[in-house]
Amino acid sequence: MTAKKLGSGLSSLISESTIEEIEQAYIPNFDISKIDVNPYQPRMEMKNDELLELADSIREHGVIEPLIITKTKDGEYHLIAGERRLRASRLAKLKTVPVVIKEASPQQVLELAVVENVQRADLNPLEEGMAYDQLAQEFKLTHAEIAKKVGLSRPAIANKIRLLNLPSEIKKGLLEGEIDEGHARALLGLNSNESMVSAYQMIVKDHLSVRAVEELVRRLSKGPRKQVKATDRLLDSYTQEVETTLQNFFSQKTTLFRSRKGGKIVIPFTSDKELEEIVSKLRPSR
Repeated sequence: MTAKKLGSGLSSLISESTIEEIEQAYIPNFDISKIDVNPYQPRMEMKNDELLELADSIREHGVIEPLIITKTKDGEYHLIAGERRLRASRLAKLKTVPVVIKEASPQQVLELAVVENVQRADLNPLEEGMAYDQLAQEFKLTHAEIAKKVGLSRPAIANKIRLLNLPSEIKKGLLEGEIDEGHARALLGLNSNESMVSAYQMIVKDHLSVRAVEELVRRLSKGPRKQVKATDRLLDSYTQEVETTLQNFFSQKTTLFRSRKGGKIVIPFTSDKELEEIVSKLRPSR
């Protein structure tokens, strides 16, 4: 077994001097009941249907990539990387799994878990932000140091951590996929939790795009909310009535942006067929 099988992100955190030690610590059939979950696991939730699919694959092919574990001072074994494989293996009723035993500090345990999840795109942006913040607060790493370890830019790390400043309702929506990271970052441009939540509810209700949210935030940021005129986006009954009429005619995702100086109508489409349908509705009947 070579270090490359651990993945480029994991191997980048393992110095050349420890490669031989790790290879000697490879155990093809380790008692699965002895492995405790990673206390620093950054992922907050896993989709059950994906775990079931992985369990089916493991029953047929076994665990292809070994789990990485560490032995504590108390003689216990904690998972470093591979929680999804561990859970699926338990669902598949396996008694043993292949592992690599590595000596690791609490900081390394978190680093390795973060790198594995980021490279597999398994973490929600909010989970990433929480993990990076823990590396910064608990282990005193700079944003530049974290960025180097996970292969991102320093501003990207800072932006992920900023997501932790969102109100709890928006955090929940981000975690559950109601909005994506672009929406969340745009909302941080507002100056109060109340205005963020209000704009977030508009996003969910009207399925606003990130660009639409950025425009909304720019408009709302021009002054306190009480100074926003009734002719602004969705703040008066007439605008809502007209938008509903447009949505019934074109599409539920049609959006009306209206201000004192004018506005625009956004009619999204996902295919040429949908575009043709929109154009046919706009053409005058003969």
